[in-house]
This record gives sequence, structure tokens and C-alpha cells, in this order.
Amino acid sequence: MNETEWRNQAQQDGYDEVITIDWGAGLFNDTHTHDFRVNLFIVSGGMMVTIDDEEIACGVGYNLTFDAGLPHSELVGPDGVSFLLARKTG
Repeated sequence: MNETEWRNQAQQDGYDEVITIDWGAGLFNDTHTHDFRVNLFIVSGGMMVTIDDEEIACGVGYNLTFDAGLPHSELVGPDGVSFLLARKTG
């Protein structure tokens, strides 16, 4: 899936406005939750997302979705990461 396909699918699936997030190399977000459903698409770089002790390697072109309230953490790789994030509430 490319970025255009991801954007079209996110819109069809009822996700809100897409934002771009850029994080620097080595950034670590400890375990947290969101009050919205997450749909993200990696544009450059990469990060490791940990959900329930499962590490998910997210590189360029990777699409990850998960429900609101799901505990997870993120560890950004050595090249940093840029990703698109769409949210869905309700």
C-alpha cells in the first residue's frame, strides 16, 4: 500500500483528519493509551511498537491500526521516524 492508497482507505474507513508526526532517533514513549482508534502509516525511518509484549517492527510503508484504550509503547529507530496518523473516535 502506498501513501495515497492509505489516505483513501483511511477516509473510507471513517478516520478523521490525517496529521504528520516526526520523531527523532531513539525517542521512547513509555506504555500509554489513546482515547481514539489509531491508524498510522510509516513514511520514512522506522520504530518498534510494543503491544502486549509483542514487538512490531514498523518500517517504510508499514500500516498499523489498533483500538482505543490499547496499552502500547514506541521506540524510534536510529534514523528517526515520520508517520501519518489518522484518528477515529466512537
